[in-house]
This record gives sequence, structure tokens and C-alpha cells, in this order.
Amino acid sequence: MFSVHAIPDAFTASECEIIIAKISEAPTDEALLVGRQKNHNFRKAELVWTDNVVGMEGVMDRLIDLVRRSNRDQFEFDLREFAESPQVAIYKSSDSGHFAWHSDIGGGIASGKRKLTLVLQLSGADTYEGGNLEIMPGAQILTASRVQGCVSIFPSFILHQVTPVKGGTRYSLTVWAHGPAFK
Repeated sequence: MFSVHAIPDAFTASECEIIIAKISEAPTDEALLVGRQKNHNFRKAELVWTDNVVGMEGVMDRLIDLVRRSNRDQFEFDLREFAESPQVAIYKSSDSGHFAWHSDIGGGIASGKRKLTLVLQLSGADTYEGGNLEIMPGAQILTASRVQGCVSIFPSFILHQVTPVKGGTRYSLTVWAHGPAFK
């Protein structure tokens, strides 16, 4: 049975605040579904792709290292590349920001090769209400840590969701590790 690998202190709170400050200066895109489809009943958030943000270069190196160590210790998947830029998702209470149950493996060229999903909790736990990252590796639903700087890593085929944000704003950063299709 696959589960979630949590790394509680992957980033410091001040590093998370710096990332939030940097992406707050960047233009946002509306979060769409695979295939560039829009469905606000399913997903409502704004995105910033970190490749477009000055000063974020070292973040990707750290994320790659975290995924490699987690994969070696927990999953042992055949990982070959990081084919997509990390994205920061911004879930606002004013929009009831959310992302309904889904898996991260899609029909696109890159999304079809996703093997591991990494989510970095950027917001402080007390800065928003609702907005829990829930992961369902089996019959039970797990709630990911809301501790600022915690990383959760799980197989991309596992169902997960972000519950509606009821107060404040939730910031999280997601990146995927890619490899040959599962057999």
C-alpha cells in the first residue's frame, strides 16, 4: 500500500514567506484542468509558475533533492526527469478556492508521465481556514500537515483534493517527478 511521505521541516517558515512574497509580485493565471479546460465547480485557484519568477532558481534544486531522497527511501519508482515547472497555487476564501478529488496523472504529454507529486505547504496554518489537502491512499482519507514548510510526497495516481478555503488565503507549491508510464 502506498502512502504519503511527510518531511516536516523541508523549508523554514521564513523561506516560505520569501517564496510567497516573490510570487505575489508575479502575474497569475487561472488554474485550469488538464486539456486547458475550465470548471470552477471542480477547481478554483490562481497559479504562478515559478520558472517565470526571479529569485526562485534554488528552490527547484531543493525540491529535486527532496523527491530523489523520498523516492529512494519510500517509493523506488523509475524517475527520469522533472518535465514541468513548479507551480504555486493560490486558494482565496473570496473565491471559495478549492480543487475537488482528482489524481495528477492526465492525458497530456507531461501529465501522462507524472509519477510522484510533491506539495510544499507555504502558508502558515493559522493564516487561513479550510483549504485542507486531503489524500486518499486507500480506504482512509489522510489530511496533510498544515505546518508551514512541510512537504508531502505521494504517488501521482493517488486521489487527493483541497477542500474549500473559508477564510484567508492558502498558498502551496507543487512539482511533479516524471518517468515511464506505470505498467
